Amino acid sequence: MEKSSTTISRYFQFTEIKTKITSLFPFLISILYLMSKNQQVKIFETILFFMAMFLFDLETTAINNYIDTKTNGESIPYSRKKGRTLIYIMLAISIALGLVLVYYTDWIVLVLGSLCFAFGIFYTFGPLPISRTPFGEIISGIFYGFFIPLILLYINFPEGYYLKVLFTDTHILLEANYINLIHLVLLFAIPTLTTAGIMLANNTCDLEKDILQKRHTLPYYIGKKASVSIFKWIYIISYLMIPVLVFIGELGVISLVALVGIIPVAKKLKEFENQQVKSETFIVSIKNYVILNLGLVITMMIDNLL
Repeated sequence: MEKSSTTISRYFQFTEIKTKITSLFPFLISILYLMSKNQQVKIFETILFFMAMFLFDLETTAINNYIDTKTNGESIPYSRKKGRTLIYIMLAISIALGLVLVYYTDWIVLVLGSLCFAFGIFYTFGPLPISRTPFGEIISGIFYGFFIPLILLYINFPEGYYLKVLFTDTHILLEANYINLIHLVLLFAIPTLTTAGIMLANNTCDLEKDILQKRHTLPYYIGKKASVSIFKWIYIISYLMIPVLVFIGELGVISLVALVGIIPVAKKLKEFENQQVKSETFIVSIKNYVILNLGLVITMMIDNLL
């Protein structure tokens, strides 16, 4: 039993299970959004999607840890060979699950899913990983905060609600319901921005170390002061989105209660503004992410019950 517990704990350490809130919250918000629209959830396809998504998220983190520790000479919870094998196994299973999902849906899911796989891998792998560029924050935000909901909602809403493909003898036509897509962008701007905020806070705290390792992230180009300012604006804009979403009818009035989270979030933003130390204040980005997104989830749940 102890050996099994140790094995699980090493796996969770290698894949940083605690950071998976960035895929869980967009998933939960998507399910609650479907419920608010009285849209029946396709259980089998949704479970398939969740398993493929979550396992791939674990796998990309494992790749990141494997490469980063190899670069800076640190160790991982496994031997290098076992670490590589585990990464290959997770990748193979997540791809297999994704292909089964495509079989039960359509090729738009294949295209969107392939984009997620490609960016997930090249985020930390290749001659110039995205995480080492000034685009890391926005890419991680978009693919965690927007693409996860887009695929899940596309699977569950009727054909044409967001996208529809038409085949003719000579053309392939893509129809997009731009109103529904704009509403989708506005709703998931919150997890998109706050996910980007986690990466921004991480890179701001790691700036000195990243300079030594030649990681030219966004804070490398704009400096700590501007990075902290953007970090604050991420939460200002995110909280402003809530009344906008209530006004356009994508959130119920009860979601305005989530605005009370501004108080603890503002306090923690002040802590991060005072010092950007990985061991002490990086946690601010995680806590603020949870406060805002959990507030949204809870109020959406209450709204659905009422």
